[in-house]
Amino acid sequence: MKFIETPLKDSYIIEIEPIADERGFFARTWCENEFKKRGLNPKIVQCNISFNNKKGTLRGMHYQAKPHEEAKLVRCTRGSIYDVIIDLREDSSSYKQWFGIELNQENNKMLYIPEGFAHGFQTLENNSEVFYQMSNFYYPESSKGVSYKDPCLKISWPLEITLISEKDRLFPNIS
Repeated sequence: MKFIETPLKDSYIIEIEPIADERGFFARTWCENEFKKRGLNPKIVQCNISFNNKKGTLRGMHYQAKPHEEAKLVRCTRGSIYDVIIDLREDSSSYKQWFGIELNQENNKMLYIPEGFAHGFQTLENNSEVFYQMSNFYYPESSKGVSYKDPCLKISWPLEITLISEKDRLFPNIS
């Protein structure tokens, strides 16, 4: 696995290193030792999938507040998404900055999102599926969010938003 730093402190794009032959390929998508070696949270307690019917669907920007913060490892296993993270850690050099990347079934890239970040994505194709590995359990009382259209953040979504939940649409601005 290749770990590539993003512009946001402590977050990484992770590329698999496939071993290919006539059957296809094999690759690691997770290694506790590799995560520990880089000082990343190696704990996984829950895995989730999100299936999205329509291109342009937006989910986000979600996070879990203290004391239930979580790190995530996100991969698009079907279709494609534009994945966005926001650094919400007040003591961070990249506080209130965002980063976006296309994840898809072709590029096999993953995004490591540390605790203290908000996360969301927009589907770029119909029938897109996202696989999450989480470092903490889901606690509804700690489930929070930031507005996907916050004027302070100026997130540039690639498509018109065709579908968003009421909850996600009503998240407050970061300020």
